[in-house]
Amino acid sequence: MRVSGPDSARILGQMCGALPKARQAALRKLWQNASTQDSVLDEALVLWFPGPRSYTGEDGFELHLHAGPAIIRAVSAALVAHGARPAEAGEFTRRAFQNGRMDLIEAEGVADLVAAETESQRRQALAQADGALSRVYTGWAERLKQVLAWQEALIDFPDEDLPPEVEDGIRSDIAALMDEMHHHMQDGQKGERIRHGMVFAIIGPPNAGKSSLLNWLAQRDAAIVSPVAGTTRDALEIVGTLAGVRVTFVDTAGLRDTDDAIEAEGVRRALFHVKQADCVIQMFPVGSPPDSVFDGAVLVGNKADVGALPASVAGCDVVPVSLLTGQGLPALHAVLEQRALALTASSSGVPLLTRARHGAGVRDACACLERAMQQDWPELRGEELRLAMRALGRLTGQVGVEELLDAIFGQFCIGK
Repeated sequence: MRVSGPDSARILGQMCGALPKARQAALRKLWQNASTQDSVLDEALVLWFPGPRSYTGEDGFELHLHAGPAIIRAVSAALVAHGARPAEAGEFTRRAFQNGRMDLIEAEGVADLVAAETESQRRQALAQADGALSRVYTGWAERLKQVLAWQEALIDFPDEDLPPEVEDGIRSDIAALMDEMHHHMQDGQKGERIRHGMVFAIIGPPNAGKSSLLNWLAQRDAAIVSPVAGTTRDALEIVGTLAGVRVTFVDTAGLRDTDDAIEAEGVRRALFHVKQADCVIQMFPVGSPPDSVFDGAVLVGNKADVGALPASVAGCDVVPVSLLTGQGLPALHAVLEQRALALTASSSGVPLLTRARHGAGVRDACACLERAMQQDWPELRGEELRLAMRALGRLTGQVGVEELLDAIFGQFCIGK
């Protein structure tokens, strides 16, 4: 159990007597009232964290209890009786933000870390919680501050013969910042793909082996496999991982012309999933290569055990497999992992955008800089630079984010 607030020392003292040494675990009896020692609630490890060197920046403590429900109820009731109250969702991290222990982007990283299901999500969230993305934005803000200082000099001393290099330097620095921001925004939503996961749609004609491939990827019988064409009528989804990235694989209805209204609806939904997918796995059986290949698709030829498959179709390499014998499946898995990495890896080493809010903030700042470059009047250019700094400040929570706080911290669980 975690407790934070200005009365933490008093409450802990009333339950376990003398406070343990700061940041050192101590085995203590927890009493309903330590002064009278009238009722032992539990014997627990107690950690005391005096502020500001604590998670929230306030005085706080943790009780590592035996996990019986009766113990939890009894200790909770004692804490409330001594003046504590149950925490709201995300309140500990919100207090850490409000007390300057972390900025808003780092707090969002904590939320993503708690929700992480895959290795790639864990790594990205941990880097964000550690300030990797914040350092990029605060670095831009510091450089903007220097540019604005030179711009203010041009405004305050218009009659001074300042060297032309000042004006040239301002424009050069703004252009460099704009270039970095544009590059940062052109990450192809790779960070958001890691955070939310990707969708790989499996498409092709009936009896191409789509459901068998889904079952192989799921390592279980998730889809019905039948020699009867048109067995799959609706999209079937399973969640897995490729190279540590969360991927939803979607098995779709076979693509063909049909008079069956239900099957035709399945074909329509299959084409919808193709448009929404991050990657298309396009399958065909021996003897029936497609006339065209979907853009960017991984082209898979099935039933390699019964006949020869072409090396390529429409300029796209074919991955030959046999879902009956297992031939070529390890090679296909490697190809899919490479595609997953290509869709999520940063090419520049700069932390990726993880939320639409971040992209919108950077776009606002960049738009202000573009307008600043178009201004001949130094006063107007200076105002645009100030607006760009405010846009970056909203990202980290330094200015104007009150309306965002409830939405952001409401995503957290109780106790974070």
